[in-house]
Amino acid sequence: MVFSSLVFLCIFLPIVFLGHTILPGIRAKNAMLLLASLVFYAYGEPVYVVLMIASALCNYLFALWIERFQDQKKWIVSVAVILFLMIFRDHYIKYAGFLTESVNTMFGTGFPVPDIRLPIGISFFTFQAMSYVIDVYRGANKAQKNFGKVLLYISFFPQLIAGPIVKYHDVEQEIEHRTQSADGVARGIRRFIAGLSKKVLISNVMGMTADALFGAAAGTLGAATAWVGALSYLFQIYF
Repeated sequence: MVFSSLVFLCIFLPIVFLGHTILPGIRAKNAMLLLASLVFYAYGEPVYVVLMIASALCNYLFALWIERFQDQKKWIVSVAVILFLMIFRDHYIKYAGFLTESVNTMFGTGFPVPDIRLPIGISFFTFQAMSYVIDVYRGANKAQKNFGKVLLYISFFPQLIAGPIVKYHDVEQEIEHRTQSADGVARGIRRFIAGLSKKVLISNVMGMTADALFGAAAGTLGAATAWVGALSYLFQIYF
């Protein structure tokens, strides 16, 4: 689900905002946000939502073990990092397709191009989960006893598929205690509209230009055209 899509703007976001506004108590609001975040991810990746939950559960347990077994915390965090690297072994392989295509184009070779499809946002939710475990190891924050709060932190839909990676201690108080005011809602809406405008009016247009130029045959691009494509991609990502 893309933030600029009609499904998100006209259905998902209004329902979540209304639910968060009318539900009483922080526990009910957090439960609703957690359910909404899982639905948000399952909308595009219905199978891999299980992988995200399993990843969050593993890191939740590792954090508890680190806090409980202080004399063995180095071994525990080492196992956690190794598990993380095993997950990302396949993540890095995805670049093999790009490298193989480049070699085939430059040298006229015919190496088979691997077609590897990975879960959306795996880098963001895996790195975020790992940052939580490492912060517990460093003593930056205590291990959270409530798995639902850890899962909400990792799966929260506004930053789930596109980042940025958020430290747990930066949002812990917002998960535990937060208030909603008319002034805060108004500022949030203005900020959302500004960001949406940059995405739709600038980023999408730059993306169309970059895609058109990058999709052209290499021999048809001059230096100036190649720079236009590169700068278009730059502004697409920036905005």
